[in-house]
Amino acid sequence: MDETMRYDLPDLRLVAAIADSGSLTRAAEQVHLAPSSASHRLTQLEAALGVPLFQRHARGLTPTPAGESLLRHARQVFAQLEQMHADLAPYASGVHSQVTVFANTNAINCFLPEDLGDFLREHPHVRVSLEEQPSPAIIQAVASGQVEIGVVAAEGAFGELETLPYRRDRLVLVVPAGHPLAGRDEVAFAEVLGEPFVCLHAGSAIHTFMMNHAARLGGRLDVRIQVRSFNAVCRMVAAGVGIGMVPRSAAVHGLKTVKISDPWAPRDLQLCVRSRAALSPAALALLDHLAEKGRQAGESS
Repeated sequence: MDETMRYDLPDLRLVAAIADSGSLTRAAEQVHLAPSSASHRLTQLEAALGVPLFQRHARGLTPTPAGESLLRHARQVFAQLEQMHADLAPYASGVHSQVTVFANTNAINCFLPEDLGDFLREHPHVRVSLEEQPSPAIIQAVASGQVEIGVVAAEGAFGELETLPYRRDRLVLVVPAGHPLAGRDEVAFAEVLGEPFVCLHAGSAIHTFMMNHAARLGGRLDVRIQVRSFNAVCRMVAAGVGIGMVPRSAAVHGLKTVKISDPWAPRDLQLCVRSRAALSPAALALLDHLAEKGRQAGESS
């Protein structure tokens, strides 16, 4: 970095306050500076950067293009600092470790809430960072060491990852009573591409999964509405908005479930890690807990 470009967090906070308030005086008050000190800081910052950051006019100050660029970066810095504080805060309150987990939509919506709840009650000094991702991205993240534990659909190659069974499930269609498909026990996905669908929101793992399989069949889904949960999908289907695709474990009573005959419909879930030996004690405890929950569920089914 150019040695003449010296600025600190108070400078960035002042820039943000000026942009938000449009006034140097109000901004100085917000960041607990005297107006003269704020003006001096801004002048020095603009001199160090070699560009004006604000246009001065009778009504106040507005950012220049350079000011807008600095402001975007400043807000990113503030967001990263807040995330750093959030990540460190649990350790100050006695948390001993944190475990990172990536899981697909099915696992997050249907199984992990109860299983993680049980685990965290038994391990109050552990924090879990959980993020939804499609299975291929999860496998890649676990293999690269970005994530300690992944929960993925069983299809696909796991490479050298170690795996344990977690839950058995499959994707099914849910249709309202009286729908022509309600009399079918099984249907191929290609047969329903023309139907209006209720889907999870774009960006969810299962939305991406459905869109990709429709494209492989040379078609596209008619998405009538997008919602945020499997329960919302079922409620919309019950209201006659369209048909939906959900895990069998998420289907609600009152809707007809129709088996999907495609080979990818079974969505048995697996736990995957790079190596048990490489896991932290907290991650290993969580892995064993989830595997045991899966074993118990299999015995009771």
